[in-house]
Amino acid sequence: MAVNKSKVAVGFIVAGVLTVVFGTVLSFVGPLIIDDQIVKNTVIDPKNEMSYTMWKDIPVPFFMSVYFFNVLNPQEILKGEKPMVEQRGPYVYRKRCQKDNITFHPNNTVSYREYRQYYFEPSMSAGSESDVVTIPNMLVLGAAVMMENLPYAVRLMISATFKTFKEGPFLTKTVGELMWGYDSGLVDFLNKYLPGMLPSTGKFGLFAEFNNSNTGLFTIFTGQDDIRKVHRVDSWNGLTELSYWRTPQCNMINGTAGQMWPPFMTKETTLPFYSPDACRSMELVYQRPGVMKGIPLYRYVAPKTLFANGTDYAPNEGFCPCRQSGLLNVSSCRHNSPVFISHPHFYNADPVLLDYVQGLSPNEDKHGLFIDIHPQTGVPLNVSIRLQLNLYMKRVSGITETGKISEVVMPMIWFEESGYIDGPILTTFHTNLVVLPAVMEYMQYGFIALGLATILIAALVHHRAKASRKESIKGSHGHEIQEKSILNNSGGFTHTGADTCLNIFTAFLHLCLRFGDEHRNFFA
Repeated sequence: MAVNKSKVAVGFIVAGVLTVVFGTVLSFVGPLIIDDQIVKNTVIDPKNEMSYTMWKDIPVPFFMSVYFFNVLNPQEILKGEKPMVEQRGPYVYRKRCQKDNITFHPNNTVSYREYRQYYFEPSMSAGSESDVVTIPNMLVLGAAVMMENLPYAVRLMISATFKTFKEGPFLTKTVGELMWGYDSGLVDFLNKYLPGMLPSTGKFGLFAEFNNSNTGLFTIFTGQDDIRKVHRVDSWNGLTELSYWRTPQCNMINGTAGQMWPPFMTKETTLPFYSPDACRSMELVYQRPGVMKGIPLYRYVAPKTLFANGTDYAPNEGFCPCRQSGLLNVSSCRHNSPVFISHPHFYNADPVLLDYVQGLSPNEDKHGLFIDIHPQTGVPLNVSIRLQLNLYMKRVSGITETGKISEVVMPMIWFEESGYIDGPILTTFHTNLVVLPAVMEYMQYGFIALGLATILIAALVHHRAKASRKESIKGSHGHEIQEKSILNNSGGFTHTGADTCLNIFTAFLHLCLRFGDEHRNFFA
């Protein structure tokens, strides 16, 4: 049975058109399907087992690296000379976070407390917790600044109390003691007779209140009704605004809890979050795009205005009283102790701060904080939050422990909290959010290309089949004429041959008749 190539080609053209239409539809529907899946897996919902478990018990290993500024010339500082420090560390601690007391509310919010624990990692550290370092004694030098406006007689009594408990202006302790607490007669005395003056009731240490503690009661939006609100803080410890600062703007609780952000971010999107440890909301800004192990990301960094003073950046006036730009005064939420937060080594701060302390060397790569985030999902891929704790020191008359200390913002420690997605989680993330969308995108373009190629080839086949059929009809007509000519030459009569013979015979007859007439006249 002969195949009609023309009809087959038309069939392939139709199939090609359908393939192009399918690829075009897929190019519009595909992204919608992916976005819908992202929304479903971003919403905080116990039904989403994997994403809910990742939110509840963060599976990514987080580490806190601590660096101490070891004081090299404590006696000279008491004489008014410039402090000299050397950086010691890192002393690395693995941080474990777990949410507890999780309660969902009818208004599409969820409340929880996040507990944190720290475990020392010797293999990742540059020393052990038994290393000895010297730093300013916050109990003495901090208290001296806090009480400088009290009557002179009271200041003398305070100085005598320091001497009684053998508390000097500088501490030389092990890293473990400075981090998690040490026994102090003065601390016991203050907790007994002046309760609430110190942040902790047990041993006194820089991170004593952090370990085995929680960050407060957070209430955040689940995103069930509006994915743009997911992870955004509704209240903290029942508060929708703070009372630490001087302006309503500075007291606002903005953004998320600092772990995840709403999906579908753009380069104009910022990363606002509330930090209980810094007692304020902060906001990071877009810096550049990047790629981490095949996954696209946006890098967000702290703007120079983050810790700028009110003179250099008017909206920060509410965080004052301020000193140089680059310092955040957190005394209002730290029992009025003269403590300042900054970037490590006074990075992005007023350069004059470097003139007061010897041994600092700010560097963006080492001391700038950043968050690398997957913009489509709002999930952080690589995080490095770096902050420095500083103590404001000065000579206070009546408190002899302060000697002739020059007024200075003294760096004590800086720490980095870091973590990044790796292992099976990274593989799953890469497969679901990079590979599958890429395959779908290639498929849609593949269908369009295949459809166009099919239409083109089928159209050419159809054209050639049509042309071949016309030539076939012409060829058969010429063949008939050729056959008739052959028959005439061989004695067979055709209509054309008969006419020719008839014409010859008629001419011959006319010639004979004419000859007869002429001869008849001649003989007559």
